[in-house]
Amino acid sequence: MSDFSRTQRIADFLKKELGALIQFQIRDPRVGMVSITDVEVSRDLSHARVFVTVMGKDSEEEAKESLKVLNRAAGFLRSRVAQSHNARTTPALKFIYDTSVRRGEYMSRLIDDAVAKDRQRSKDDEQ
Repeated sequence: MSDFSRTQRIADFLKKELGALIQFQIRDPRVGMVSITDVEVSRDLSHARVFVTVMGKDSEEEAKESLKVLNRAAGFLRSRVAQSHNARTTPALKFIYDTSVRRGEYMSRLIDDAVAKDRQRSKDDEQ
């Protein structure tokens, strides 16, 4: 149980720290407005998958350039994170486009459409 909470604490720390570092340290305009949506840290704390979305980019293909720049800057970001905390190791970072936000919007639209159709049928049945 303590292992899970430790990895979760490290993931939360990385999410917060990387968000600030990307915003203030990465000056490459190809990155754009990046939001870190989640971080998954391996049990041995050697790797971290950082899930991101890029404002104005609706697919992984559109965000490809931003991801490329972030993955190239992963070593720099890792060293900055290592400087800001006293852990024995700092996970290697891998940036991945997060499709869950778009998938959630799609599911929400489907639900809204189904509710609207149901209301329309109810009105038609009453008449």
